[in-house]
Amino acid sequence: MNLVDDCVYHKFSGSKYIFLVLYVVDILLTTNDIDMLHENKRFLSRNFEMKYLGDTFFVLGIQIHRDRSWGILGLSQMNYIEKVLKRFGMQECKSRDTPVAKGDKFNLKQFPKGNLKIQEMQKISYASVVRILMYAQVCTRPDIAYIVGVLGRYLSNPGMDHWKAAKRVMRYLKRTKYYMLTYKRSDQLEITGYSDSDFAGCLNNLRSTLGYIFMLASGVISWCSNKQTLTTSSIMVAKFVACYEASNHGIWLRNFVTGLRIVEGIERSLKLYCDNK
Repeated sequence: MNLVDDCVYHKFSGSKYIFLVLYVVDILLTTNDIDMLHENKRFLSRNFEMKYLGDTFFVLGIQIHRDRSWGILGLSQMNYIEKVLKRFGMQECKSRDTPVAKGDKFNLKQFPKGNLKIQEMQKISYASVVRILMYAQVCTRPDIAYIVGVLGRYLSNPGMDHWKAAKRVMRYLKRTKYYMLTYKRSDQLEITGYSDSDFAGCLNNLRSTLGYIFMLASGVISWCSNKQTLTTSSIMVAKFVACYEASNHGIWLRNFVTGLRIVEGIERSLKLYCDNK
């Protein structure tokens, strides 16, 4: 079992290895030896009621694309996005180039005022939309992490401005539904991180929003956009907090990858870049 993730198990036999990734009742198996795969499938079938579905092309709403000749792996949620657009009647909507308009600001004072506006907002499934967008953001879409995090702050009493912003995200996803996370085979694997923060961007309590992203194998493997838990006194302090949070996660990532025991050189110093003069 991986020491920092209880849902990842591994087994080694010389140069052969197999990994089992568990999510509730779904299991993924990956190995470099076909005999080892069949052996472990038989073991699992003897001890649990299971159904083998063959090569994995979909898991948890994520489509897996492989191009072994070029050594490329891609993760996409195109089908999930299409279902979301259809569910909310936006499959024919006009697309947008960005998930949020430059200069858009949101606050608690944008709640609906007056009985008519309150009744209008009560008919809108704002919370459902934000939760659905959040799942896309968590799985494969770091490009909407910031705005989804902001919209999630107004679930208890959203206004029309918040709803229009949520629809803009769906319009953006329509244009970019073919986007996918891609990873390329490489002999030189190294985790590289980037962190940044705004300053007092939240109009409700003047707290800053941090963001970080980590890359491996030419692709993004982890990301985050969160409002900071404390109020900082300067942009330098806000960026320092973002760098600190990114460093904590970077160490966790390095420990996780090191525990896989198949990536050489991963214990070298972690590179973390921050936007700071």
